[in-house]
Amino acid sequence: MNKDTEARAQQAADRFLEGYNCTQAVFLTYCEELGLDAETGLRLASPFGGGMGRLREVCGTVSGMFLAAGLQFGYAGPKDLEGKKRLYAIVQELARRFENENGSIVCRELLGLDHKRDEPTPEARTPDYYKKRPCKDLAAAAVRIYDGLCADIAAGRWPAD
Repeated sequence: MNKDTEARAQQAADRFLEGYNCTQAVFLTYCEELGLDAETGLRLASPFGGGMGRLREVCGTVSGMFLAAGLQFGYAGPKDLEGKKRLYAIVQELARRFENENGSIVCRELLGLDHKRDEPTPEARTPDYYKKRPCKDLAAAAVRIYDGLCADIAAGRWPAD
């Protein structure tokens, strides 16, 4: 992994520890580089934390990768079927790589919860909170995965024909 990727991965982990939600921690890493101001990026990413508003569904770090993919590779028109196909393939590949590395893309499974929780009030960010959460490491992993796929695309290694 290159130094830029490792610096971005650490930046995403640090952002989570600063109090940004998991999606924000990942997505903010790419916003300005891709032409989106930080405040707008933070607002766009804000509902996806906690596995979609604490529903514990798709991991917020995965959603952060998907938002970055939309910003970087997204399509803008309803008739752009090739663009849609390409973006969906990228999203599916990101999900596949994340699941292969971490065992799941589902928040509650990554947290080891045996039930879906839908309490909207976030937990206080205490030292105990951070000890029991893999989220900072997942944020760093998501950045490495995203950067890895982008490098593969740029080098022509993905998609494999």
